[in-house]
Amino acid sequence: MALETKNTLTDETLAVVQDLTAINLDSEKGLQEAAEHCADNAAAKHLFTELALQRGTHAIELNRLAGMNSEGPGDSGTVSGAAHRFLMNIRGKLGGGVPVMLIEAERGEDYIKSKYEGALKEHAGSAITDVLNQQYAAVKAGHDRVRELRDKLNG
Repeated sequence: MALETKNTLTDETLAVVQDLTAINLDSEKGLQEAAEHCADNAAAKHLFTELALQRGTHAIELNRLAGMNSEGPGDSGTVSGAAHRFLMNIRGKLGGGVPVMLIEAERGEDYIKSKYEGALKEHAGSAITDVLNQQYAAVKAGHDRVRELRDKLNG
């Protein structure tokens, strides 16, 4: 069996890359929408905007890995991500405001964090472990920032 490199990823590793790309795109869209719902709270809007940009960057980096392996770019999210954004929008429109956006954002952060944890566990030592570790650290820090702002506002 040949040694896996970033240019010769296995089909299994490519599936992880594509899955995480879709999840990052979902996260980016959801965080952008949350930022729009939080226009009256500068701290929440800034946090959501910053995290959305980060997730977009993660998706681009993962797409580069796929491209290095002759795979087309992932440019869409998942059905579950669209459903979560729909729920978040409904709750936001019903008057939940910033606290609800933070609760829903934390739920999304829990999900993306668990997906990275699973990928790292199942693909430990793969050619993409360094990328996944770096992105996981950023995702975990983002999760913690959302939770801290939620706790601060719920005082």
